[in-house]
Amino acid sequence: MKINKVTLLGHKDHGKSTLIGNMLITSGAASEQRINEAKKTSRKLGRRFEPGYILDSFEEERQGEMTIDTTRAQVKYRDVAFEFIDVPGHEELIKNMISGASYASFALLIVSAKADEGIRPQTKRHIFLAKMLGIDRIIVAVNKMDTIGYDEKEFERIKGELGEFLGGVGIRNDNVYFVPISAYNAENLSAKSPNMKWYKGKPLLDVMRTVVKSNEEVEDPHLRILLQGTIPHETGSMLIGNVLSGSIRSGQRIMILPEGANATVKDLFVKGSRTKSASTGENVAMLLDKPISREPRGSVIYSEGSRQRPSDEIKATVFLTKEIGEKITVRFNGSNLQGKIAINSLIDTTTGSREAPKSGNYALNAADVNIKLGKKIQAEPFTDSRELGRFVLYEGSKFAGIGIIK
Repeated sequence: MKINKVTLLGHKDHGKSTLIGNMLITSGAASEQRINEAKKTSRKLGRRFEPGYILDSFEEERQGEMTIDTTRAQVKYRDVAFEFIDVPGHEELIKNMISGASYASFALLIVSAKADEGIRPQTKRHIFLAKMLGIDRIIVAVNKMDTIGYDEKEFERIKGELGEFLGGVGIRNDNVYFVPISAYNAENLSAKSPNMKWYKGKPLLDVMRTVVKSNEEVEDPHLRILLQGTIPHETGSMLIGNVLSGSIRSGQRIMILPEGANATVKDLFVKGSRTKSASTGENVAMLLDKPISREPRGSVIYSEGSRQRPSDEIKATVFLTKEIGEKITVRFNGSNLQGKIAINSLIDTTTGSREAPKSGNYALNAADVNIKLGKKIQAEPFTDSRELGRFVLYEGSKFAGIGIIK
């Protein structure tokens, strides 16, 4: 059964862990031992039973009521399976959120309807990041409906405000779903709640199942193999890499970029066994009819005749976690590249608005930039290839943000 990755977004105290904890209980994925341990911890801390403690792994997380790193939990529901990636909501842990969100099929955004919580700047920032990372389907679970007497008007107000922002950052209305829930009471998770008869849609898990069923991706036929290095062979060495898209066969003519070399695949191996062909997702070893002239790590194989071209200049949108100077390091597919960055415009991640660059701290904002690198790389727009269209920014040895190539 395919595991569908789901990224959880939202403010730290809006109920992400509680929601997944109750999903684990209702689906039978949480053992009695883990449930009893969570109950014991709740009593020890002088609190009512908290389902979220099933998910947290560390005592200090429970006492501090925050998740300090990416935690994964799997839930099977009917004929689908989900792996929830519970990412930190704290802004200082945003880089963990980025790594956790990168490969998700869709996002589940938790927003509290409680009077003193509601939509926060961080809520919108997480939406912006999700869209930036290529997640264009979002389910909004409006949580804690029990704390406002299951008020339909308040649900509609939150729906209207968030819906407007989602559209503003480029997420289509037909890719957004709103579900009112009470995570603690397990209402509207797998069965309709009698307290919200005004809600005519499906329970949350059924909405997620619907999104998965409509989210079958069309496979990209264009060959891309990201090279990771070499392994010894009796006649020299073989290239090893991962097939990002398309397929490759023994005897095929290929082009390697940024080298610009052309070659023929003499022999092809998958999992140590000779094969005639390999396709998307497989790790391959290839013996070519001639060696390549440079370290292959980070290079990309295409079919011969591909119109792809390497470049030492890229246009990108970046999300910054700290203030940066002109000189930066770009980490791209295992290589560290020195470069200079020029900011063209700033993007407010809580409104989506753009403005001219100005002096000051850019942390937790995004920007449209030009980057000049010290050497050419083989990159593609993020919309064509996620793997070849994103990079990580460092200033010195410090993480400074993430970028997607335009």
